[in-house]
Amino acid sequence: MNPFTDFGFKKLFGTEPNKEFLVSLLNAMFDHMAQDSLDPRLVIKELKYLPTEKLEQYGERRAVFDVYCEAENGERIIVEMQKASQDFFKDRSVFYSAFPIIKQGQVGQDWDFRLNHVYTVGILNFVFPTDEYDKDCFHHEVKLMDTKDKHVFYDKLTYVYLEMPKFRKTEDELESMYDKWLFVLKNLSRLFDRPAALQERIFGRFFEQAEIAHFTPDEARIHEESLKHFRDLHNVISSAERRGRAEGRAEGREEGRMETNRENALRMKADGMPAEQIARYTGLSLEVINKL
Repeated sequence: MNPFTDFGFKKLFGTEPNKEFLVSLLNAMFDHMAQDSLDPRLVIKELKYLPTEKLEQYGERRAVFDVYCEAENGERIIVEMQKASQDFFKDRSVFYSAFPIIKQGQVGQDWDFRLNHVYTVGILNFVFPTDEYDKDCFHHEVKLMDTKDKHVFYDKLTYVYLEMPKFRKTEDELESMYDKWLFVLKNLSRLFDRPAALQERIFGRFFEQAEIAHFTPDEARIHEESLKHFRDLHNVISSAERRGRAEGRAEGREEGRMETNRENALRMKADGMPAEQIARYTGLSLEVINKL
């Protein structure tokens, strides 16, 4: 199964029978985050799935989450699998995080505005713009921070983004459970057997659930439709990228030709050649030539 399809991701991480996979993945992620933080590690013992579609006071605007859940200590966690980059992705991510915040509001004078932590986890099948993060940095933890002294101003709203194309560890390089889960997410659809490095019991069950041969006829049909949508999207993106590169090369050649014509026009102008004649030889307009 490809976990980056809508059906694949929700079946593996968004269903009650497979809840242990999500718990293990999140705990591995929180353990990784705690290694670089002074905050105590959050350990999830139990999760409760919440409705993934939220209608609030925004007219017809809806938030449809891939996975939306609540830990036993009240933390709300949104987990989104994002197949491709899109305009205003960050705006959408922040907008979605507002729903579990607002939902904690209580009617009555006794509520003191105390909020539980809200996490938004984005598993991305793309990378952010090349000038935003280092090419090898795939895990990003974002909080509200004071820009002057860099301390975390508010620690109950956390965004975690995983740029999966940047995760390049091989099976022999896997050290932590976090490494193993990311390796599985990225490579599952290309694996025929469970790798030797993934001997934990949970991965045995995970590979069983991901095996297409175990699907019911309805699951097989839905999976095939979801996989088709994924492939169509991939083809559209690849075609757009190829067109962009071709157009870029064409623009580069045109820029080079124009620069050569300008240089030739400067030489002709220095030799006293009339502007009309220069325009005829170079293709430049009289206005451009007179400004040289």
